[in-house]
Amino acid sequence: MKGDPRIEIGGIARAHGIRGEVAIVTHDPDSKVLESARAIWVNGIERRVVTARNTTKAWLVQLDGIVTRTDAEGLRGQPVEVDRDALELSDEDVLLHDLVGCRVVLADGTPWGTIFAIDSGFQDKLVIHDGDIERLLPLVEQFVKHIDVAAGVVTVDPPEGLPVSKR
Repeated sequence: MKGDPRIEIGGIARAHGIRGEVAIVTHDPDSKVLESARAIWVNGIERRVVTARNTTKAWLVQLDGIVTRTDAEGLRGQPVEVDRDALELSDEDVLLHDLVGCRVVLADGTPWGTIFAIDSGFQDKLVIHDGDIERLLPLVEQFVKHIDVAAGVVTVDPPEGLPVSKR
């Protein structure tokens, strides 16, 4: 939901070592947000960051109160969030999370549905619901022409013959 105070940045993949460190894999491999984070939320619970260091595969993070491998194993698979303010976004940056719920219109203003979800993967796709129709539109400049998060409107120019499915 737009304006959520916290944003999910990844998840805890595994325990690391015997002293309670966890390996956090971020959704954005280039993200440096954990470098300066003083606290994160693990499955909705605030945890103070003692240390964090980046590796080629994950961030290795020591959390206050997590002191054994067993403690760390208990956090495996949990989502990790940070304060929205910790992301240091520019005015042009858009969080995929904020697109959910936006109205979708064609270039001529014709309504084309609402963004229901983001299908993340090699190629992010907008999951657009229009009544009982579901469309998957690749999130690329060629098809997504303008995003106005403040107004809650995304303008698109979809390709001809875009497949649709019934929900």
